[in-house]
Amino acid sequence: MARSERAETVNVFGYNVFNQDLGTIPIDGDGCRTINTINPDVYGVAVNDPSTREALANSDYLMLDGVYFQLGSLLTRGETIKANQGPFIFDHFMERLEERGGRAFFLGAAPATVEKMKEVTATRYPNIVCDGLSPPFKPEFTAEENAAMVAAVNAFKPDILFIGMTAPKQEKWAYRHADKLDAKLTVAIGAVFDWYSGNRKPLAPIWFKLKLAWLARLVQRPELINRVPMKLLFLWHVLQAVLRIRPSQA
Repeated sequence: MARSERAETVNVFGYNVFNQDLGTIPIDGDGCRTINTINPDVYGVAVNDPSTREALANSDYLMLDGVYFQLGSLLTRGETIKANQGPFIFDHFMERLEERGGRAFFLGAAPATVEKMKEVTATRYPNIVCDGLSPPFKPEFTAEENAAMVAAVNAFKPDILFIGMTAPKQEKWAYRHADKLDAKLTVAIGAVFDWYSGNRKPLAPIWFKLKLAWLARLVQRPELINRVPMKLLFLWHVLQAVLRIRPSQA
């Protein structure tokens, strides 16, 4: 399929994955739209967690994070999907905000990390006005905590709300509160906050080029070994799809 004819989305295991250039996503518009990413890890969680599955399926734009999730499409349909790594998505929208002048809000991470991100933004993107909030570090938020986060975002009125909690907490939070947020876009980007703030050294581009970013992250953060069962579940579903005992699309 020619690039100009590329499908807007590709359905993989019931998820409509975005298959266009990021530049086609408008920043302006009515309401708050959600941008989430999907990879084997969050897919594995969603298999047994209906709330995660609902949040992903109802994303306005569901991006392919990395290359491995597209195996379900590539091996069963011969169709590739445009990959958009979290750092690339973040950089893309920050650069667009810088060009036009805009407002960004960072929700997530520790207070010191949020402050570092504000300092980096002031230097790197002087045309962006930014602020942020560090939510409580806990698996679930109370109604009062959620209300406080929504109020902080709405008081600032950002063009883009970047959410840096762990997956799938960030995706579920964005989905549950999109209709209450005075923002144009929410973008769930997870570990990008640590890289952008300088808390963790960014991965070298070669890792992405070699399709081994997952391995480099595992070396950086050995605790990610706990996600291996999710990856294996995803690969098992891919094998089932190839053998035609599981549908590869909805």
